[in-house]
Amino acid sequence: MALVPYEESAEIGLQKFHKPLATFSFANHTIQIRQDWRQLGVAAVVWDAAIVLSTYLEMGAVELRGCSAVELGAGTGLVGIVAALLGAHVTITDRQVTLEFLKSNVEANLPPHIQPKVVVKELTWGQNLGSFSPGEFDLILGADVIYLEDTFTDLLQTLGYLCSNHSVILLACRIRYKRDNNFLTMLERQFAVRKVHYDPEKDVHIYRAQKRRQREDL
Repeated sequence: MALVPYEESAEIGLQKFHKPLATFSFANHTIQIRQDWRQLGVAAVVWDAAIVLSTYLEMGAVELRGCSAVELGAGTGLVGIVAALLGAHVTITDRQVTLEFLKSNVEANLPPHIQPKVVVKELTWGQNLGSFSPGEFDLILGADVIYLEDTFTDLLQTLGYLCSNHSVILLACRIRYKRDNNFLTMLERQFAVRKVHYDPEKDVHIYRAQKRRQREDL
């Protein structure tokens, strides 16, 4: 799931997480995301990285129509919902414990003609990868998935498995601690990485990554 530190926000900033609904406008749709901080904690609220990544997709930074996309650690599902509204076929993933909550947000916010293009599916990084095909997706999306150092190896394994040589990864995050930069260093060993966007108001970076071609590693 999307993991971020509780202590990062002042008490006043946390108030928005206790609201049962968070409302956004993307892709000419009003999106109402149900939140459940009390029951599911950090996995069930909308973090700034998801808003910034959704805005970036809406800007047309990548071609989404007909694209096969997957969202990792989806939490509330906002990014995957926006990608679907913009024309992508999306697999929205998180751990088993959050799936019913995630499905409720997807079903509540996607018109009936778009829902068949979206699948909500369990994915625990580094574990049940066999239920996916290697290199299955054109686009891999992650918002605030870089935080717990113990998950870095599994996340990298998952990215490597899901990517083909032509896949694009978009990761939105805040750089809070040294370990966040450590992950980017680890990512750069397998992927060509560049920063493509920064939102100064929310202090969120977006990084684009693609698998390194073999000759680049020589």
